[in-house]
Amino acid sequence: MIQAAQVASKFTLFTHHAKTFPNLVTALRNSMLRTGVFKSEKTAEEQVVQVLNFDIHLQKDFRGKRYVERITECIPVEDKNEYTFDHRKEKTLEGKFDKFFDNATHYFTKTTDKQLYVYRNVLEYVDGEYIITNPITDENITEMRNNMDDTDREDFDRFVEKHWKRAKKVKKTTV
Repeated sequence: MIQAAQVASKFTLFTHHAKTFPNLVTALRNSMLRTGVFKSEKTAEEQVVQVLNFDIHLQKDFRGKRYVERITECIPVEDKNEYTFDHRKEKTLEGKFDKFFDNATHYFTKTTDKQLYVYRNVLEYVDGEYIITNPITDENITEMRNNMDDTDREDFDRFVEKHWKRAKKVKKTTV
């Protein structure tokens, strides 16, 4: 499923029974590790995160009625170069050491505790109604718009402006 989502499809739809979004990522990562194709947890998790744009989490109440409890967006964390070369400007050895340790701290944080994704609910079912909770990222809005006809795109733009107070006028890109 992850492999198909990476290469040959506009979208991939599948079901899973994870209770939380992090549990979903962990379960899919572990499934990929069990196949034997991946040896590194981080590499497998990166592959999962790159294809999970949204999780639509269904819930069943005590009467047996199913409903969408939440829609969660997965946002891969870009690996940015946060190192500073300001040590060259420092006049004192103490200043140079401070800059060195700042860079070392960034390096070890990225190496040992690298955050691969963040997630946020964009819609939640609360007290019998759906609440828009967080905006969708510009990247996903653009991708969604690129797959709409003109009428749907105009309706979607009005929705984005109404709920997130931002107009999204991006030209449709062609491949």
